[in-house]
Amino acid sequence: MSSTRVHNSTPSLLTDFKEITKMRLAISVVFSSVAGYFLGADQIDFVTVLLLAIGGYLMVGASNAYNQIIERNLDALMDRTKNRPLPAGRMSVTTAFIIASIFTVLGLIVLYIINPKTAMFGAISIFLYVSVYTPLKTITPLSVFVGAIPGAIPFMLGWVAATGSFSIEPGTLFMIQFFWQFPHFWAIGWWLYDDYKKGGFFMLPTGKRDRGTAIQVILYTCWTIMVSLIPAFGVTGKLYLTIYSAVIIFLLGMGMLYYAVRLYKEKTAEAAKKLMFASVSYITLLQIVYVLDKFIRQWI
Repeated sequence: MSSTRVHNSTPSLLTDFKEITKMRLAISVVFSSVAGYFLGADQIDFVTVLLLAIGGYLMVGASNAYNQIIERNLDALMDRTKNRPLPAGRMSVTTAFIIASIFTVLGLIVLYIINPKTAMFGAISIFLYVSVYTPLKTITPLSVFVGAIPGAIPFMLGWVAATGSFSIEPGTLFMIQFFWQFPHFWAIGWWLYDDYKKGGFFMLPTGKRDRGTAIQVILYTCWTIMVSLIPAFGVTGKLYLTIYSAVIIFLLGMGMLYYAVRLYKEKTAEAAKKLMFASVSYITLLQIVYVLDKFIRQWI
């Protein structure tokens, strides 16, 4: 028994660290933040980009570690989470709390070096995620609304890091990612409904995989597309989108809407899984298109 532990210690420690901080999710958040920075910056300061990436990763890692501490007993009930470090007993609560605390302090320091507003929004994000969203997940479907707030901050955070101010431009970036999170998380909630039910989590707006939830998925997908196109009308300050990029965003949105409609028609876990992947593709490609649009306009 002991020899097995020694043999697996190094990869297990690394794997558990990646799991407790949800490295893949953290990297996607960093990507959003950096995209927001490129959109807001007049000149690219790669030191700031590095600080934003490090600070963003630390804050997301801290949020996820706190989340897993709070939900460790519920995670043990669900197939997809029962092998996480805490419910599986490979990591102690004390160790996880130390990691989360160090990440929180270092993350805030790094973001404060960029500018105080960036640190402030980072602090708001971790507070809402850990202290409001996490407890509400087992109480009400409205938890998704609360969780969409910290989830929408990264894209906006990059602009704030670049400019040191909050205005209509980062507000628009926030709204894009805010509305996007509803169809995204409801697709996950539908796909993993049975597993979430074991843990007592209420993720779907009606609480069921039914017509009402599917209709809301379609509505929020439409609102996501509409908000994403607002910069093309020249009403969002320095945040602007050319007609060519707007067409691309619209087509991407139609792709996501197609899978939302399929979920409405089929009402299956497989359809929800496809919508989830479509939503991830949409927000990632949207951010790339926004950034490319800005720099192509500058070069031309």
